[in-house]
Amino acid sequence: MNNKNRFTVSSLSLAVSIALTGALISTQAVAEEEEQLENVEKIAVVGSRAAPRSIGDSPVPIDIIGADEIKKSGNSDMLEILKGTVPSLNVHSNPISDAASLVRPANLRGLPADSTLILLNGKRRHRSSVIAFLGGGINDGAHGPDISVIPSAALKQVEVLRDGAAAQYGSDAIAGVINFVLKDDAEGGSIEAKAGEYYEGDGTTTEINGNVGMPLTEDGFVNLSFQYKNSDPTSRSVQRADAAAFDAAGLNVENPAQVWGSPEIKDDISVFANIGLDLDDKSQAYLFGNYSERDVKGGFYYRNPHTRPGVYSNDDGETLLVGDLTPGPVGQVNEGLGMGDGISCPTINITSANVTQQQDYIDGVQNNPNCFAFNEMNGLAAGFTPNFGGNIVDTSIVAGTKGEFEIEWLEGVLYDFSGSYGQNESSYKITNTLNASMGADSPRDFNPGKYTQSEWNFNADFVKFVDWGMEDDVSLAGGLEWHEETFEVTAGDEASFKVGPLTSQGFGIGSNGFPGFQPSAAGEYTRRNSAAYIDASLPITDALLAELAVRYEGYETFGSTVNYKIAANYNLFDELSVRGSFNTGFRAPTVGQANVSNVQTNLDDGVLVDSALLPPTNPISVQLGGTELSPEESQSYTLGAVYTQGDFFMTLDYYNIQVEDRISQSDKITLTDADKAALKEAGVPNVDGLSQVSFFTNDFDTTTQGVDIVANYTAELFAGDSSFSLAYNWNETQVDRFSDITGDFKVQRLEEDLPKHRATFTWGQNWDNFGLFTRVNYYGEYQGVHVDYDATVITGSAAVTVDMELSYFINEAFTVAIGAQNLFDQQADEVDFEESTGIPNNEWGGKYYETSPFGFNGGYYYLKGSYSF
Repeated sequence: MNNKNRFTVSSLSLAVSIALTGALISTQAVAEEEEQLENVEKIAVVGSRAAPRSIGDSPVPIDIIGADEIKKSGNSDMLEILKGTVPSLNVHSNPISDAASLVRPANLRGLPADSTLILLNGKRRHRSSVIAFLGGGINDGAHGPDISVIPSAALKQVEVLRDGAAAQYGSDAIAGVINFVLKDDAEGGSIEAKAGEYYEGDGTTTEINGNVGMPLTEDGFVNLSFQYKNSDPTSRSVQRADAAAFDAAGLNVENPAQVWGSPEIKDDISVFANIGLDLDDKSQAYLFGNYSERDVKGGFYYRNPHTRPGVYSNDDGETLLVGDLTPGPVGQVNEGLGMGDGISCPTINITSANVTQQQDYIDGVQNNPNCFAFNEMNGLAAGFTPNFGGNIVDTSIVAGTKGEFEIEWLEGVLYDFSGSYGQNESSYKITNTLNASMGADSPRDFNPGKYTQSEWNFNADFVKFVDWGMEDDVSLAGGLEWHEETFEVTAGDEASFKVGPLTSQGFGIGSNGFPGFQPSAAGEYTRRNSAAYIDASLPITDALLAELAVRYEGYETFGSTVNYKIAANYNLFDELSVRGSFNTGFRAPTVGQANVSNVQTNLDDGVLVDSALLPPTNPISVQLGGTELSPEESQSYTLGAVYTQGDFFMTLDYYNIQVEDRISQSDKITLTDADKAALKEAGVPNVDGLSQVSFFTNDFDTTTQGVDIVANYTAELFAGDSSFSLAYNWNETQVDRFSDITGDFKVQRLEEDLPKHRATFTWGQNWDNFGLFTRVNYYGEYQGVHVDYDATVITGSAAVTVDMELSYFINEAFTVAIGAQNLFDQQADEVDFEESTGIPNNEWGGKYYETSPFGFNGGYYYLKGSYSF
């Protein structure tokens, strides 16, 4: 049978576009695609770069989320939209997590954010510049793309491939692939305004988004989308016990002194463009890209005015840290401070709840110009709480051409040539803090520096339909890829890393909480790799379809890897088919993970300490067990079934993913005096203030298994059009091998933090003038953790939340809607430490366990209006 005669030139162009760009859409022809887009609740299954396949024939599972469902989700955060639709996807809020508060990581099938490949219009998306240093367990050290910059108004659909695909797309596709497909309309558009806030009265969000399609001559389109929003911060906090005691003793402490909640997001703007132009009957040029920017500011840990090391005390509050400013010999003046020897000032024992009211402090420090303590500075007597944030700028551009060769000896070969550049830049800012070593001359606000991730990709992809005497034409695909990524560290302002004159007296160096990057740590780190792949789709019989893929990838740093995938679908009878796949995969360490260094503030046994993250090849890292990073390697298989009966559609899939030599951040390792001496020799700043060191490592193996069940049904019920969808996921991860470098608590977090059971039930209903969208979310038990501290661990309760939106169609153009997420205000588990731990209740001020799978902010309501044209 010759399949080519069934395609027009335009439909053939569409087919190769979908196949080569990895769009993962499930159609046999344009008519089926249009029908599918009208029924956005239907789940499609496919997984080949060789050719698109129909829903029942494809061997691997994928969720297709249509534009209408995205719009009705009521959330402006793309991560939350996906979490509400795909049960095997989990997203955590990060109240105090360094840069993880700026770019939140997401987890598909229980694996870290950088184990899922992100595509835009089928092209590899660049990574974020943010590495989740305090990701807590599963995302600790994850370095993935920033999904949140993609506005829902720009999307035609989102496709979530729930199967390993490294043999087809390369590194990162261990857990699966998420492909965001941009709208390509040449006419019409929409504009929408939305406002909402949490039931608590905070987190007010305002958003305006729009989309417009325009013709580009008679043979092309220009589709433009934008989103602009602002979100106020939230607080789910209680006053810390120590802060309350200081306030009672006469110090003016803010309540709460330390905020646990979502960060403030200002001027969050994203602009996306998608452009296509038919060059002739057999070729098309395309161009798409984005510019996105936002400012983010979140809370940090409160600095206790009696105990904070390097600022107020270096012996846990026994004595006050006092700087000796006694003038030295004439002419020996250090930036306005004297050359004190550190022994001319009195020892101030902290014997009361307010050291500033002690007479020895008043006489020996407050009224002594040659002695200095930060307690006497305006606004610092009650301690301080830094605010950490930054400016995130994300840009990308992809250009290419695709079509069918007109050269005689290449007749029938479809091609797609493309090039892309993407960059993400995070410029950090920390305010309301200080560089203690500079004494009273320290500024309060700092720019600690920035990280920049940039990537180039060049691809050449080909497809050929050949007649091998099978049930249908065999689809053969192949291609070449060249990729370069660069991670750049830019030094901060001088005050953020400066070694001030009080350093020798025990005062900490650099902006407290997040010291700036020194010029010696600045630089660019680049790596290149190239790849070749082949992919075949074999319709062996009318009932049996087989898919084969092999990929070779070579890296400058650690050599080459070869991966393969085998998948098949067998149609037992018209309504039922079975499917399965086996594939190998890999995830290459990023150049950021291999070279980044940083200083973090974290908890160790309930004590706030500074910890240095060093490159794994740093001499100290090597001394503690670090080695040069190598790729993760994976083997996975799936077994499933697809059942279709009229308007009812159901899939059942079991998966098993084994990952060896997983890349993550090591446990925090306590430094010895010998380690500190070596660190000083290596030029690491503020060594005396450091307590711990960590580094990236390939230290443990895991096995993740689970079951996905997805069912959809459409009918005319309740005097209108009804659609129902049920999706369930069971997921379990077991750590098979690890060492002390990883540590027992991290293993516990990897295995227990995420709920093992997740489910969603969705009901969509449309009448002539009204529409109703309801989603019920189930979250199973999870491990409740607060402040990454093992003494706070509990088993969190299972919970159910409900999202609902009611729309009124004023006419064909205008729609208004009111809705709520977590309609019944289901609360997360409250922090309540047991007395046996010896830790007072709410020691750190958090009201809820931050690992709650549905967040800790509670119910959210909103109102929106939209106009379509």
